[in-house]
Amino acid sequence: MTDKNLETRMDELEVRLAFQDDIINTLSDQLAKQELELRELWEAKRLLHKQVRELSPSNIKSEEDETPPPHY
Repeated sequence: MTDKNLETRMDELEVRLAFQDDIINTLSDQLAKQELELRELWEAKRLLHKQVRELSPSNIKSEEDETPPPHY
């Protein structure tokens, strides 16, 4: 290979590497944002679940409150 050819290939590799670094940083930032959003959604789900339990208590009795079936 000639020096010019090697220099061209090196330049192309440097451009590709810079592009890949930019993509990796962009993806990392996006992943961090999505993790925060996911945490917020889980917290909202937890609060909604708590509110639903408080608003509508279960119609199912606890095991201690249930009378045994007739065959016992």
